[in-house]
Amino acid sequence: MAFSFCGDDQSFNSYSVKGGVLNNGCFVDALNLVPHVFLLFITFPILFIGWGSQSSKVQIHHNTWLHFPGHNMRWILTFSLLFVHVCEFAEGIVSNKMMGTNHLHLFMPAFMGFIAATTSVVYYHNIETSNFPKLLLVLFVYWVLAFVTKSIKLWKFAAYNVGPQHLRFCITALLVVLYGLLMGVEVNVIRVRKYVFFANPQKVKPPEDLQDLGVRFLQPFVNLLSKATYWWMNPLIMGAHKRPIELKKIGKLPIAMRAITNYLRLKDAYEDQRTPEDPNRAPSIWRSMYRAFGRPILLSSTFRYLADLLGFAGPLCISGIVKINFSCVCVFLLLQDKHFGVHFMSSTELLQDTSVLAVLLFLALVLQRTFLQASYYVTIETGINLRGALLAMIYNKMLRLSTSNMSMGEMTLGQINNLVAIETNQLMWFLFLCPNLWAMPVQIVMGVILLYYLLGWSALVGASVIVLLAPVQYLIATKLADTQKSSLEHSTDRLKKTSEILKGIKLLKLYAWENIFCDSVEDTRGKELTSLRTFAFFTSMSIFMNAAIPIAAVLATFVTHHFLHKTGPTPSEAFAALALFHILVTPLFLLSTVVRFAVKALVSVQKLGEFLQSDEIGDDSWRNGDMSVSMEAGKKNLGGTKAINRKQPMRYQMDNYEQPTRRQLRPTETEDVAVKVSNGFFTWGSNLSTLSDINIRIPTGQLTMIVGQVGCGKSSLLLAMLGEMQTIDGRVYWSNKNRYSVAYATQKSWLLNATVEENITFGSSFNKQRYKAVIDACSLQPDIDLLPFGDQTEIGERGINLSGGQRQRICVARALYQNTNIVFLDDPFSALDIHLSDHLMQEGILKFLQDDKRTVVLVTHKLQYLIHADWIIAMKDGSVLREGTLKDIQTHDIELYDHWKTLMNRQDHGLEKDVQQDSQTTLERKTLRRAFYSREAKNQMDDEDEEEEEEDDDNMSTTTNRRSKIPWRVCWCYLSSGGFFMVFLMVSSKLLKHSVIVAIDYWLAIWTSSKTSQFNGTSLADGPSHDSPYLTVFIVLCAAGITLCLITSLTVEFLGLSAATNLHHNLLNKIIHAPIRFFDITPLGQILNRFSADTNIIDQHIPPTLESLTRSTLLCLSAIGVISSITPGFLLTLVPLAVAFYFIQKYFRVASKDLQDLDDSTQLPLLCHFSETAEGLTTIRAFRHEARFKQRMLELTDTNNTAYLFLSAANRWLEVRTDYLGAVIVLTAAGASIWGHNIGLPSGGLVGLALTYALTVTNYLNWVVRNLADLEVQMAAVKKVNSFLGTESENYEGTMDASQVPENWPQNGEIKIQDLCVRYDPVLKPVLKHVNMFIEPGQKVGICGRTGSGKSSLSLAFFNMVDIFEGKIVIDGIDICKLPLQTLRSRLSIILQDPVLFSGSIRFNLDPERTCTDDRLWEALEIAQLKNMVKALPGGLDAVVTEGGENFSLGQRQLFCLARAFVRKSSILIMDEATASIDMATENILQKVVMTAFADRTVVTIAHRVHTILTADLVIVMKRGNILEYDKPETLLEQEDGMFASFVRADM
Repeated sequence: MAFSFCGDDQSFNSYSVKGGVLNNGCFVDALNLVPHVFLLFITFPILFIGWGSQSSKVQIHHNTWLHFPGHNMRWILTFSLLFVHVCEFAEGIVSNKMMGTNHLHLFMPAFMGFIAATTSVVYYHNIETSNFPKLLLVLFVYWVLAFVTKSIKLWKFAAYNVGPQHLRFCITALLVVLYGLLMGVEVNVIRVRKYVFFANPQKVKPPEDLQDLGVRFLQPFVNLLSKATYWWMNPLIMGAHKRPIELKKIGKLPIAMRAITNYLRLKDAYEDQRTPEDPNRAPSIWRSMYRAFGRPILLSSTFRYLADLLGFAGPLCISGIVKINFSCVCVFLLLQDKHFGVHFMSSTELLQDTSVLAVLLFLALVLQRTFLQASYYVTIETGINLRGALLAMIYNKMLRLSTSNMSMGEMTLGQINNLVAIETNQLMWFLFLCPNLWAMPVQIVMGVILLYYLLGWSALVGASVIVLLAPVQYLIATKLADTQKSSLEHSTDRLKKTSEILKGIKLLKLYAWENIFCDSVEDTRGKELTSLRTFAFFTSMSIFMNAAIPIAAVLATFVTHHFLHKTGPTPSEAFAALALFHILVTPLFLLSTVVRFAVKALVSVQKLGEFLQSDEIGDDSWRNGDMSVSMEAGKKNLGGTKAINRKQPMRYQMDNYEQPTRRQLRPTETEDVAVKVSNGFFTWGSNLSTLSDINIRIPTGQLTMIVGQVGCGKSSLLLAMLGEMQTIDGRVYWSNKNRYSVAYATQKSWLLNATVEENITFGSSFNKQRYKAVIDACSLQPDIDLLPFGDQTEIGERGINLSGGQRQRICVARALYQNTNIVFLDDPFSALDIHLSDHLMQEGILKFLQDDKRTVVLVTHKLQYLIHADWIIAMKDGSVLREGTLKDIQTHDIELYDHWKTLMNRQDHGLEKDVQQDSQTTLERKTLRRAFYSREAKNQMDDEDEEEEEEDDDNMSTTTNRRSKIPWRVCWCYLSSGGFFMVFLMVSSKLLKHSVIVAIDYWLAIWTSSKTSQFNGTSLADGPSHDSPYLTVFIVLCAAGITLCLITSLTVEFLGLSAATNLHHNLLNKIIHAPIRFFDITPLGQILNRFSADTNIIDQHIPPTLESLTRSTLLCLSAIGVISSITPGFLLTLVPLAVAFYFIQKYFRVASKDLQDLDDSTQLPLLCHFSETAEGLTTIRAFRHEARFKQRMLELTDTNNTAYLFLSAANRWLEVRTDYLGAVIVLTAAGASIWGHNIGLPSGGLVGLALTYALTVTNYLNWVVRNLADLEVQMAAVKKVNSFLGTESENYEGTMDASQVPENWPQNGEIKIQDLCVRYDPVLKPVLKHVNMFIEPGQKVGICGRTGSGKSSLSLAFFNMVDIFEGKIVIDGIDICKLPLQTLRSRLSIILQDPVLFSGSIRFNLDPERTCTDDRLWEALEIAQLKNMVKALPGGLDAVVTEGGENFSLGQRQLFCLARAFVRKSSILIMDEATASIDMATENILQKVVMTAFADRTVVTIAHRVHTILTADLVIVMKRGNILEYDKPETLLEQEDGMFASFVRADM
């Protein structure tokens, strides 16, 4: 048959041009080819030549990437053009079939048009990226030509009465419109860019973001196709395979997405609501959110609606394909509609062709998925922007919060952390789900209408089943939220207990209390597990509802249909209905979630509103020194004009704010007062004044000391001067040059998470000389030398744990280093021992600060320093007792002076520093050193990525393999801890359930197909009776399916629960019974992480992920199985699809894991920065560093947002790709069934079944990959927990039985030590070498020596806490190594150096075992000088102790620890220098007490200050693990050159 262009029909001469050239249809079609050929002819050479020259820069470079005007419009129009060309082509082919011979002109122009349109957009893209608009003229000419030729065709059609009833007319009309619009777009580009005929073409630069090479997030800048398919992400995701994605790789955010931009948008919207008429009214956060972020949400909702409507194309196309395929009545076209001698199709005819429907189905799916992902992306981007804005708002507010709010507990740290970590995220999630709120109702209504159209009334029954069960789902969802809340409370409680145990682990082991505390944690964990069980039950119910509802709906529908119509439905109806039910379930399942999130969002907004409205610190103006503040009940004092200082010009205030580090010149006039308070009454907010009647002055350039007893308001006075307290009355004057900035060191040291150097310089410029001087003054050098990276080591919450003294010295160093006129030091000596205190006083305060003529205010307990003071303020009970120089007080208040004199019993001689005394500091250094002994061991534990079996191979391929491998071994470990029976149950029930579900659908197919064969063959009389066996089987199968759904959902959840129970139980027991060495080398944070984050993942995240993964995998597999069994031809296409899928998931999993890690690792610093700021508010404000901290917060927020954006873009990347794969599967399944039908394979029902299943695959493919990636990340938690389960436990048994030990052992307290050798770890050197000593019952023994001489190790050896590998300690005739640890430790008492208190009651702290009477406890408290104080507390012995005993001062805590030792009436007491943090008066009393209360017991004191052991019966001097001197103190003192004598001389 000839392939002639115009056809070869006998009846009609195609080539005649009698009626004029344009009246020959074939000629008009040929004319239409001209523009297309013209375009291809011109652009191909340009593209090729261009490519040749551009091959050097294949990667389109940022700086030329610029959208021309009308960019998006052009892409949309071109895509529409392509679609219309496809329709035109299809119409041509179908019409051609109707003709006798081939008419190429029917479809050839369409084909060429398609190619030309594709070329035009490629060409345009290349011109745009190289920013060379002149070449666009070619396109302009093409659009004009195409428009003209198509218009001629349309005009001819109209002339020959071809109208809208013919399809070809409609297509041509559409093409004319599209070409016209494209022409318009092109003219617009010429108009804006003026690149032709104009004298001065416009020079345009690309957007600022693209000129900055740091911006790697290109979504806003790429073209439409790349936007829709996330093509620009390819290099990142593919590259992740070779090397991990780092922060550098993801770069910065575009300006429009940065936190500062969004913060300003939100803040403007928020502040705009405050009207001048009503300045105090609280602005609505909802309204400001809508104003700032409403537009993108509307855009996203539009996309969402389009996607939802397109979603209904699936069921309709299925119904059409099945119907046409199997309505065997073939309609012969009686009316041959001919014009121009060719056939014209009517507009409806095209949709009668199955192949056309299959292609339409494919296109609809692709479009629907693209719109859906676009909608998701837009909401997520908006959500992230909103979160950034909210975080900035919260932070700004926090920097202005009044201190009283923080300390009076109105705004606790916890609340602020919740706002940051929880509430902002809730709002972000709400935004993500927001479009669902209005899209879902529409989707449901549409679905129900379509169902009604397909099946009539019976469909409404099924739909009502779904709708009626929706409230049940909502109920389940709310229950889930409640149980989650209660389990969260329990887990917070459990964590608090766990962290207390870990912080006080040494004490617990020494007192043999670990089991009591372990039980209390297990107890809380039990409560938590109960709520987790409820949680698991409700989760499984919700999964069950989700799986069972469609089955129930289908069952209800078809049973009703059977009874109403006396027959089952036809295949086309049945399977379209099935697909619709699947569509309907999703919105209803999600609706409950969305409603729940909406409720949560309302609560979050309310909390945010309260926070943003809470009290702020007083007016800021005085802090810049421009006026004195007086707040007499809110009225400005009339005497305000008499303020000492002169107003400063505005400019200064700006400077102050911008550059807090600039030092003003020292003024020449001698203003003798730096700060003056007159008539001050200050309060912490309860209107009871904490400080009353304060009249003081701080002289300029001098050292002022504030002294007084514990709790008399010394620190409050400093804060009042800094303006942190609320003023009831009176005023604070700052001389105008001084309130520039104050260097302030708080009592409770506050460190940043940063290096030591950054903590000290604190944002000032680094000056080496000054820095060194400060470090020396605070004697930090030895500590710095111990740190692994010197002063570049990270310290702070997440860094290395420093001891109290070290932290405090760093804070003091910070205050000294700052270049400010005034320095406030709040009790800087509290955590330091005497040597450091003296050194700091001499070098730091007297020398460094006073030489600089800086004004120093020092709060202290160390009265011996009063002689250095230029001015003294003595306080008592919140008011000033005395003020003046030491001489004034000596003459005027002899009583007070004498009182001080007695307390200063240790005179202050110049420091004889020839002997380095052993001290608390050196001990701290020792613990620090011990912590680094085996950092290697710790590093190995940290490196969780290293698989055990992998050799460290640097070659690329193995790293790639390792990174894309799924951790099967860990999965198995997780499952096995859940119990084998549960695993078996889960696997078998899952498989059964999916088989039954397939069986249901298969049966439906057979049943409905039997209808069609019935119509053809038998008479219809026996229809109903023929139907009933089908119906009963169907009902039985559905019931079985629903039951199995319930069983599977329960098994998975409870498998997860039992695994979680076992893992936590084992972990806790392992860790609590680990030797003390384990805690020295493992950072506390790392252990706590196992109990918090990792346990949480194992508890709540792994089970649902596992469930979802198994479900989606099995669904996809069963679907592919079904399709292949019905149309075997499908198997051929399966291979390439499987390969594509494999690579997509492989690349995605690796990239997703990296991005997830980045997201997690960038979130932590952000949260820490918030909590740090909240803790250090007073310091930051005193230093005036708010601006710097804000800047840091914005950077951290942006970094985290970048990671999160990339993570969500990667998810979109995956989903778009798997969705397109799914669409291809649908297309091939449809193609295979149509092709199969032509050779007479399957029946109608089965084709419907195959297509319905193919549609479900598209939904589940991406879930398979996402869940795999999630599971992989979550399994890391199991792996980390597992790594701790391998720790060795202490040997608790001993060789003796506990029953063999006498009840009252040790009754005498005789200690024999023979040839004792001790080490901390088999790999370390011994710390005690061959020590021998004998202590008689009741002796008081003092042990002294320098740091590292082994004193503390000896005290630990008594408790068998260290490895005794040679020799023995015999107490009252029993070798302690043979005793069970519990027995040994419970019979001795020890007082540790650091006071440890646990939260609970005072009674619980003294006696957690609940074995003593109240009298015994009171007696102990009396001995420890605490009885009166405890009596005064509400509740007496049951008074509350907060976490770490924070509600008592350090000295009081130390006394409680003494009382604790007195309660346990043991005949041996070991005191590890317990008096380091007590003022002298109390210390003297204590010395006496210990001597009297323990008169008949053996007391071993490890002394850091020698004068405490001068009264002992026996003194032992140790050096490097050996005993150097061993005798009575008197005897030792006589040896002039002896070690002990030199210690005593140094200590006098």
